[in-house]
Amino acid sequence: MIALLVAAGIALVVSLVGTPFLISWLRAQGIGQPIREEGPQTHLTKAGTPTMGGVAIVGGAVLGYVIAHLREGAVFTWGGMLTMGAIVLAGIVGLVDDWIKVRSGKGISARAKMAGLLVIAIPYSIAVLNKAHVSTQLSFTRLDSLNIDLGNVLWVVFAVLLFAGFTNAVNLTDGLDGLVAGSASLSFSAYVVIAFWAFRHPDVYHIPQGLDLALVAASMVGACAGFLWWNAAPAQIIMGDTGALAIGAGLAAMALVTNTHLLLPVIGGLYVIETISVMIQVTTFRLLKRRMFRMAPIHHHFELLGWPETTVIVRFWILAAMATAMAVAIFYADYLSIPGIIN
Repeated sequence: MIALLVAAGIALVVSLVGTPFLISWLRAQGIGQPIREEGPQTHLTKAGTPTMGGVAIVGGAVLGYVIAHLREGAVFTWGGMLTMGAIVLAGIVGLVDDWIKVRSGKGISARAKMAGLLVIAIPYSIAVLNKAHVSTQLSFTRLDSLNIDLGNVLWVVFAVLLFAGFTNAVNLTDGLDGLVAGSASLSFSAYVVIAFWAFRHPDVYHIPQGLDLALVAASMVGACAGFLWWNAAPAQIIMGDTGALAIGAGLAAMALVTNTHLLLPVIGGLYVIETISVMIQVTTFRLLKRRMFRMAPIHHHFELLGWPETTVIVRFWILAAMATAMAVAIFYADYLSIPGIIN
């Protein structure tokens, strides 16, 4: 338990204290966020806000994760190291996109970005099967809950789709100051509970690297919370694709190594809603030549309805908190349903 506090605390302090220095450096280099003209007009004032803030999130998380292992009992595992590696590498893909976007006004193409993510997702999926010995069963909260074994090939395909889907979902959600940083803190909190609970009950969940995974999640909670101090509206820095892709990759990776594949859409319910709103908008426009929402993703729809940005953010944080609470409740209720658990 102390190792978890160390991981979250170090990540929080590094992100909280380090972000102002990152802001100063980005301003000195003239690295500011370009704002698309087709977005809400109120966002045009954000043009030039320092971007690439995800560097502080990833850096804080890595330091928190590493330093936590100085505690006795905390050991590095393949599952934890590969998951943190996926977070870092996805952040690098986002960093490249942010850098090109700042310099040319337009980032790398969607295909190039997806190719970069696939280069990470495919080796990651294969590695966790061979090194972390992750099961190929499709599960909701624990192994044997569905008794569906995908086999190696189908599991890798599923893992890559989950990876690609959630990196893009978080990226779509990152459109308001502090929205993703705040909601991600909540989502990773769910995985702190899930992974630590799996560590305490190895005979039920069969995840020997549970504590290490809990340290990864705790580090991400602390890093996102520390960054939120500076990213909250009005944001002094924007996380950019650097942060959004790292967070999305982290959530997908945590779901894969904790065998909670089908619980992830509940944990990240906010990101699912945002993605579905874009899908609905695109589909209705192509088929009916009309838009279901005033603008997608859906957080922009509420802005155009007249909601203040801070109102949209806080209410969406509440939705994220409800999703987190529901996911943890489902996870614990399933544990209680196991025969013999309650005597």
